Amino acid sequence: MRRIGLLATALAVAAAAAIVAAVLATNGSAKTSAVVKTMHNAALGKTILVNRSGLTLYSLSAERHGRFICTSSACVALWKPLVVAKGVKPTGVSGLTAVKRPDGRRQVAFRGEPLYRFVQDTKPGQINGNGFKDVGVWRPVTTSGTSTAPASSNPMPSYGY
Repeated sequence: MRRIGLLATALAVAAAAAIVAAVLATNGSAKTSAVVKTMHNAALGKTILVNRSGLTLYSLSAERHGRFICTSSACVALWKPLVVAKGVKPTGVSGLTAVKRPDGRRQVAFRGEPLYRFVQDTKPGQINGNGFKDVGVWRPVTTSGTSTAPASSNPMPSYGY
């Protein structure tokens, strides 16, 4: 009787360990899925960085070398920082890192430039934020670095954050 009880306990422990391993493997693979992808943008004639949903990622010309400008609620309401959880390494494109924002969140950066999504881009391929001026100029990020494409002929309004 005692052996049967020990065997049942051992089988239960093994089953629980298998379940835990499966859950950890699933969570681990979710952490490694591509955070940033690339897409050719016909309007720019360049390959740009996009998020998992295919929405354009931008950088602000004034944000360099760990200096964050887009920190106010007004700014982050228009420009959504691309963030990852602590311990997650951003993947999908070479040159990605995570930098600590002033609010403590970890923002994805490409070659040191923090990445943002513009709220007025609602479909893949849109670049409505290109040339947006405030404390710098917002540009879609290309695989070769920040786009140098000229702003649209209808410049975006300037907002002070």
